This record gives sequence, C-alpha cells and structure tokens, in this order.
Amino acid sequence: MRETERDIPISESWGEGLVSFAAGENVHLEVRLESVHEGILASGIAEARYTGECGRCLTAIEAPVEVEFQELFAYPGDEANDFEVQDDHVDLENLVRDALVLSLPFQPVCRPDCPGLDPVTGERLADVPNGEPQQSTDPRWDALAQFTSEPAEGAEDAPGSQT
Repeated sequence: MRETERDIPISESWGEGLVSFAAGENVHLEVRLESVHEGILASGIAEARYTGECGRCLTAIEAPVEVEFQELFAYPGDEANDFEVQDDHVDLENLVRDALVLSLPFQPVCRPDCPGLDPVTGERLADVPNGEPQQSTDPRWDALAQFTSEPAEGAEDAPGSQT
C-alpha cells in the first residue's frame, strides 16, 4: 500500500456551463493505492475550486469542491476494463476529472436565497432596496385594460344573469 498527497495543476478547463474548473487551477489529491488480487485499488479525496457565474443573477462565484473517489485498476487481461494498470502505473486523471466535474452544481447560485434579476430592468434584485421586481403589463393586454372586474350597470337585469 502507498499513500501520497499532491497538488496537480489542471492543464485545460474541466466542465462546461455556468461553472467549471479553470486551466491552471490546482487539484489537491490525497490518494491511497492498494495492491489487490485483481489489480490496484485507488481511493482518495480530490479538492479544487470552481469558478463561474450565478445562475440567477450572473455575478461571479467561486467555491471549493471536495469529492471522494475509489476505482479498481485491473491488470491487463482478456476482459476489457475502463481502468487498467499500464506498465505498473495508474492514470488517475480521468477518474479525478469525472468525479470533480460530476460534483459541480447544475444550477449554481451565489447564495441559496439569491433573488435573481429584475425581468424588466435587468438589475440585480439583491441591489434594489425593496428587492421586488417591477410590475409590468404585457402590451398585448393593454386593450383589455379599459374593462374592469365590476359588472356593468344593469347587468343584473340582463337576460341569463343570475340573481
């Protein structure tokens, strides 16, 4: 068994969408490699920081991610395996990348109660004093604005009205 701890820089950006791990960002790895009958069992923890934009208000965000991983790297043989030992080495890049990228939030937010943007003005609602979006009317409904919800005079006497 071997245990190692390393900081490895990411060569290219990992992840797509609103948040990702930027190229050059360091991934901190704590890895335990154990020899087992079928191959080498790699387990450990990967830590990194993602950057991107809030999905509601589009402000810049940055947050740490910590994931645990475990995978068996099989010795080469007749059966095809996703992870194999090659020349007495294991390549952890795909394993660590997949674990980190899958841990990224689908809808990242700067804070859990982020109110987002005003749909009319585009301002961040967190910066607006009352924090409420401005009420706007759809111009397609302006022609109906002259009608009110109150019944017209004499409507009670009209045929078919209920009293």
